[in-house]
Amino acid sequence: MTDNAARVQSITINPVQKAAGTVLLPGSKSISNRALFLAAMAAGATRLKGLLRADDTARMLDALDKLGIQTAFESDTVATVTGCAGRVPAKSADLFIGNAGTAARTLTALLAFAGGEYRLDGVARMRERPIGDLLTALRSMGADITCEIKEGFLPLRFHPAQCHARRVGIRGNVSSQYLTALLMLSPTVAPDEGLFIDIEGELISRPYVEMTVRMMQAFGITVNETETGFWVPQGVYRALENYRVEADASGASYFLALGALTGGPVTVKGVGENSIQGDVAFADALQKMGAAVVKDKDGITVSRDLQKPLTGIDLDCTAIPDAAMTFVPMALCTNSPVRLTGIGSWRVKETDRLAAMACEMRKFGAQVAEGCDWIEVRAPGPGELKAARVDTYDDHRMAMSLALAACAGVPVTINDPGCSAKTFPTFFDKFARLVGQAENVGLS
Repeated sequence: MTDNAARVQSITINPVQKAAGTVLLPGSKSISNRALFLAAMAAGATRLKGLLRADDTARMLDALDKLGIQTAFESDTVATVTGCAGRVPAKSADLFIGNAGTAARTLTALLAFAGGEYRLDGVARMRERPIGDLLTALRSMGADITCEIKEGFLPLRFHPAQCHARRVGIRGNVSSQYLTALLMLSPTVAPDEGLFIDIEGELISRPYVEMTVRMMQAFGITVNETETGFWVPQGVYRALENYRVEADASGASYFLALGALTGGPVTVKGVGENSIQGDVAFADALQKMGAAVVKDKDGITVSRDLQKPLTGIDLDCTAIPDAAMTFVPMALCTNSPVRLTGIGSWRVKETDRLAAMACEMRKFGAQVAEGCDWIEVRAPGPGELKAARVDTYDDHRMAMSLALAACAGVPVTINDPGCSAKTFPTFFDKFARLVGQAENVGLS
């Protein structure tokens, strides 16, 4: 967030009539933190280009620094990480991870067998986000981890331990980050014959796992999928002369939605048709709702003929839970309901996103129904749409997605817009300029 945006308690977005232009997106948080981990564990120095500079990556960088991993920045988004070849230099550290879920899970796996005494903690919400499944898996491999306050939750203490496992199981239907953490750790602790990771139950957010596997391959470790899960060979990650971090496909969703809602055209740059991120599928869903979508190697453009209505959608979002949030406020502008299923993971994110979204959408007069892993939102009836002041629950995706409600024709006041700095510090600057309201929202 810019300094101006970070200081304010709230901003008001006036009704949005038109949005058109091009947005250069920041780097992907998911790719950035994975790339930092892989580069840190590699043998040699890796130059990362397009790295996201935001709260989540700052926490990861700080943790790696305390573990003795050197990172040198040559510009704001280009850094060289000198890896440790799988052997963490620092044998004691007290790490604070804020509310960075990906970093917390991957560091938990790393510290389990790093050979030292470590402590890992986060903000109050991070202490509420479950990590028990990952702890169970790591302990079955030989890890010695203590939960300081409540079993299955941060803060954690790690004690020296060695991996003795040839096979480990993990539930796939809670968080794909658990599997990602095990996958990225595995080469450094696997026996000579490799390590088998068995997936128990359905695997949610599969595109994020596929992203992890593709990135591991780029760094020299080839993972094989088996009938029951994955096999990871023993090995050391290979440093890369250059690794480009793609722009954030989840962050792209808000601007692509603007193109569909207002007619656009709106173009996002830095992520395109060959992206390794599953959230690019969001654009395909917009096409089903009536938008026109054009993809190329480095961008996606969305527009819509305003003579044709924007329809609702009934979508299984198991594969794209983060981008799926963007569909919810769009329901204020569709001629049929928006129904999203497969979103049970929303309940263990930065906040209980399912309950939070239901609450905030009702403030606009929307008709909302929800279940354990689904939500259905219907636009208010004639004369029932209301302006609203919405809460963001210290959740970056709540803040960014709810900005789209202004496209329904009412002003939207967003409390604590600065929470978007978690992954997209300049979001409200870019949004305001795209809709021609830079002065109105005080972000010029």
